[in-house]
Amino acid sequence: MITGKNYIGNKLSAKGNKTFTTFNPELNQENESVFTEATTEEINEAVSLATKAYKEYSKISGTKKAAFLNAIADEILALDDVLIKTYCLESGLPEGRANGERGRTVGQLRGFANLIAAGSWVDATIDKGDATREPQPKPDIRKLNFPLGPVVVFGASNFPLAFSTAGGDTAAALAAGCPVLVKSHPMHAGTGELIATAVIKAAEKTKMPNGVFSNLNSSGIEVGQKLVSNSGVKAVGFTGSIKGGRALYDLAAKREEPIPVFAEMGSINPVVLLPKALENRAVNIATIYAGSITVGTGQFCTNPGLLLGIKSEGLTTFVHTLSEEIVKINPSVMLHPNIKKGYLNNKEKVVSQKGVSVTANFTEDVKANYAQQAVVTVNGSEFLKNTTLHLEVFGPFSMVVQCENEAELENVIDHLEGQLTGTIIADDNELENHTNIVNALQNRVGRIIFNGVPTGVEVCESMVHGGPYPASTDSRFTAVGVGSIKRWVRPFSYQDWPNNLLPDELKNENPLGILRSIDGKKSTEKIN
Repeated sequence: MITGKNYIGNKLSAKGNKTFTTFNPELNQENESVFTEATTEEINEAVSLATKAYKEYSKISGTKKAAFLNAIADEILALDDVLIKTYCLESGLPEGRANGERGRTVGQLRGFANLIAAGSWVDATIDKGDATREPQPKPDIRKLNFPLGPVVVFGASNFPLAFSTAGGDTAAALAAGCPVLVKSHPMHAGTGELIATAVIKAAEKTKMPNGVFSNLNSSGIEVGQKLVSNSGVKAVGFTGSIKGGRALYDLAAKREEPIPVFAEMGSINPVVLLPKALENRAVNIATIYAGSITVGTGQFCTNPGLLLGIKSEGLTTFVHTLSEEIVKINPSVMLHPNIKKGYLNNKEKVVSQKGVSVTANFTEDVKANYAQQAVVTVNGSEFLKNTTLHLEVFGPFSMVVQCENEAELENVIDHLEGQLTGTIIADDNELENHTNIVNALQNRVGRIIFNGVPTGVEVCESMVHGGPYPASTDSRFTAVGVGSIKRWVRPFSYQDWPNNLLPDELKNENPLGILRSIDGKKSTEKIN
């Protein structure tokens, strides 16, 4: 049952007068549940509870936190069809996508549980002291990762589960030892509340401190602004637009105590089509990319919005085939009328630029909130002159940039903004002759793909889901995979500290049996 209230720790609350509803984009109508926006009083109460909870939660063992994360996963699965139906009502996405995203969410939680139960993630480092060293004794210094404090997580519009209430940011922060305050996304507030009930039940069953998690509703930007400005908040996680992420980044930087904002934002994910590949298999590549551009109505942060090639017969064939194939695909619904409106506005903005030619545009009538896919092309020289052409068109849209030669192609890549992904389509042994292109692309992206499509982000330890700005606000970190836990910790050292008062991870006895660096050598051994 959805109450429409806020979770302030383990208590449901609805003190405000401002309410809103979610929207069913498939049926083009509002959903029944009414949600109450969090008040300033509720925000302050939630942050205060999180601050108190942090003092206890940051000290809880990895095995107990792991039990909490696994319990969240169990409670999410227990929601069963109620969660799936609510997800579909609020997003317009199909049940298959809902089930897949639920599986990913549960998998992320269990992955972090395994990580913290094993314990070595804290990067325990020990440099033993030497009282006999001349000319002065060497101190004993021991270091580990320490949780930052309460974290605000913003739900993402395009991933109601995997990047929202108990998604990757939340799972990573809880695993690190940080209480989480979720600013629920207004497009799927019901889904968010159901997940919040799962988190709260798990916290109570595993005896986590009250305030380790709160879920706050908001129809606009005010609640998020107040959360980020609150002095008790120590870090922020965000997935969304460049405009939204940058606004939060600037707000956090202006605080009396600036805090980090880890935002994953815009990306057009350039795909480089090398000449031999196009010469030999342009039709096949184009057919594959017609599907990649339109999958999920193009509402993925890794949607291939930019296709780069050198003018040739192969590129001409590719553009022709892509344009033919993409209009054969049935359009699908977008997440919300506002997202459809943004898609149309940005598409028109790009199409109206000098030198842009439309080669494919689905012109048949579609249902409300459905997106009509399009492909455009432009010369490399125009693309270089006009940064408006670099705009992310969030939806089933892609631009083919036709370059005169390899030098211009490299120049185009060099002038791109930071991206989440870059892809190179090449034939056997073709990469060796284009190392300058590979190097240029590597400087612009967080992940480089060979002969594939960028859509689809595997959740694993080696994944990097981030990149140079504006793909993310800090390219040193990933937002996907267990390595994302590093966003929510800081290194902390103990010098000449009594052994019995050290955390277990740093004690001589190594009671947890974790892998540590001792005087520069990795070891699970005790220190005598």
